[in-house]
Amino acid sequence: MSKGKVCLAYSGGLDTSVILAWLLEEGYEVIAFLANIGQEEDFEAAEKKALAIGATKFVVVDVRKEFVEQVCFPAIQTNAIYENVYLLGTSLARPVIAQAQIKVAEENGCFAVSHGCTGKGNDQVRFELSFYALKPDVVVIAPWRDPKFFNRFAGRNDLLEYSASKNIPVAQTKAKPWSTDENLAHISFEAGILENPDTTPPKDMWKLTVDPTDAPDVPEQFSVVFEKGLPVKLVLDGGKKVVTEPVELFLEANALARRNGVGRIDIVENRFIGIKSRGCYETPGLTILRTAHVDIEGLTLDREVRALRDQFVTSSYSKILYNGMYFTPEGEYIRSMIAPSQKTVNGTVRAAAYKGSVTILGRSSETEKLYDETESSMDELTGFSPEDTSGFIAVQAIRIKKYGEAAREKGETLSL
Repeated sequence: MSKGKVCLAYSGGLDTSVILAWLLEEGYEVIAFLANIGQEEDFEAAEKKALAIGATKFVVVDVRKEFVEQVCFPAIQTNAIYENVYLLGTSLARPVIAQAQIKVAEENGCFAVSHGCTGKGNDQVRFELSFYALKPDVVVIAPWRDPKFFNRFAGRNDLLEYSASKNIPVAQTKAKPWSTDENLAHISFEAGILENPDTTPPKDMWKLTVDPTDAPDVPEQFSVVFEKGLPVKLVLDGGKKVVTEPVELFLEANALARRNGVGRIDIVENRFIGIKSRGCYETPGLTILRTAHVDIEGLTLDREVRALRDQFVTSSYSKILYNGMYFTPEGEYIRSMIAPSQKTVNGTVRAAAYKGSVTILGRSSETEKLYDETESSMDELTGFSPEDTSGFIAVQAIRIKKYGEAAREKGETLSL
């Protein structure tokens, strides 16, 4: 008799194909679930393979709209970033995938969900904390943490031998010496030869973006229009092409960045689980849209609001996403603070993409008047009296003078 139904997050790759067969061998009935989150995937081939292995059913769910509108765009509004460089591409996708997987599990009467995440990575934490928030009574089967599984499959050769014994087709006989994870916002490259942090990634590893040295020799200009911090219009080709629908806008930003080599990073980061990890990432469109958003805030966002948002919302939202704490009280609270900070972030940024970089050419806003060209001018006094600054400096200097006097009394000399 079957031990019950399990909803497996299935990619069609070697690991999850072996896990699918292993779950069947262990006596479970398996519903294979695949999220269409914008990855370049042969969904029909994945379905054919899952059913051939023995899955009872294959379900693919298109979550691209939710991914862009509910996660990627808020990340742009907050300028979300981890350790000052990583735009959280993998992290962004996990809450959306987890939500879809739990829904499929419930619709198909599954008592458990399963995934192919390794025991050392962040994703096992992200997925499982989301699962437990969305369905507290769910059972999670994590094969790569089960001694019965990982003692049997110590490495890739064991997986390949098992695949052969079960007649599981393997798409490639010579694997690339790294692993990847892809969604609409980015692709990651980890493990294999990249585990040596001093190994330069080979040129043919990068998938989404043109090598910056091979990108066009002429900068490509574009404009992004923001309303309340959200990118609502992307203007290309001198105004001949205008995109407004969120998913299409994101896809067009991706295409723009990809052909100009924008969005590559190579870093060593601190995983939530406590291990350092080397990762190479391509995050094309998100890099362009975030760069434009950071710039328009300089023109339209109040100084103190921006400081508070940077200190509390940006840092907290980024950490919450990275650590897999999206469906938590603090996650809900921080998300509620995003919209109020963006009420005035309305305007247009003109920029250019060129050989891996994004250059701001100008910005404007018809509605927000925090910047006054006349008031800021060095050539006009207008309503600003230079004498007023003397008082401002005098007040600021009160405590600093006290600091200097105290140092002199102690015989100390302030120095660089």
